[in-house]
Amino acid sequence: MADITRRPFVHHLRSDPTSFVLQLRDGAVMRSGAGVSFWFRPSTAALAEVPMDDREQALMFQARTSDFQVVSVQATVTYRVSEPVVAATRIDFGINPRSGEWNARPLERLGGLLTELAQQPALEYLAGITMAEALAHGIGPVRQQVADQLANDQRLIERGLSVTDVRVVAIRAEADLERALQTPTREAVQQEADRATFERRAVAVENERAIAENELTNQIELARREEELVAQRGQNERKRASEQAEADRIATVAKAQRQGLIADADAARTRLLGEADATAESAKFAAYGDVDQDKLIALALRELAANLPPITHLSITPELLAPLLTRLGDGQGTTATASE
Repeated sequence: MADITRRPFVHHLRSDPTSFVLQLRDGAVMRSGAGVSFWFRPSTAALAEVPMDDREQALMFQARTSDFQVVSVQATVTYRVSEPVVAATRIDFGINPRSGEWNARPLERLGGLLTELAQQPALEYLAGITMAEALAHGIGPVRQQVADQLANDQRLIERGLSVTDVRVVAIRAEADLERALQTPTREAVQQEADRATFERRAVAVENERAIAENELTNQIELARREEELVAQRGQNERKRASEQAEADRIATVAKAQRQGLIADADAARTRLLGEADATAESAKFAAYGDVDQDKLIALALRELAANLPPITHLSITPELLAPLLTRLGDGQGTTATASE
């Protein structure tokens, strides 16, 4: 919208670069152009502002297919005013010289015109195909039909308009019918999902079975190896005990033989010593055989005295003297008798 600055007798207008402004006075064009700025007298000036930027017109309409089903078409048409001078002469783009607002609603008129022109080729095309075809493959052909129609439409050319783009967003059936049409696909997808789930479960069960069998095989192998280990340990213990017993037997036999040899040696030595002692004693007795008995007694007493312990004091008691005196008395009596 143009920006108008008001003064007591004249006003100033400043337009946007995308707006084409015309100033007329007495039916003649005084100024025109995009993005212009000028002073004017509001009492004598007639102003028109035509937007030249791209604008979008949303379309929403219903159509009937060849199988008598109703579908909804949602589309968008992008257009622009390519000939603003022509458009200003065919559509009311006049603005209030004091406020700068449009006197009418030109964009709504353009939108209504584009909607009517776009609906016609879409309705004709959808009437020739079934609803299933429209829902499955109708967006592209409908867009092409509408674009071709609007590009060559004489009514738009006469009004200085050009369509730059056409987009068909969706073609949809009624909600209940659309759900009914989606049911087979949903069922097929669900069946495929169930099949994949069953296959995954079967694979999981098979994997679990394989794992269980593998664990059982490992346990059996471990038990067998443990049995072999126990048997080997028992065999080793028996062999160790047998070898220990044999070693003990050999040690015992060797010890007995050693002790026997020692005993035989001790016996032989004792025998030899005894024989030597006997020979010595025999020699002594043989030597003493020619010696007088009194001398032998004297020798014996001397030997006895040499082996007696040392005497430090001597205690003579009546008990010791009595037998000695008795023997002495007996000896004197015997001697006197013998002298008589």
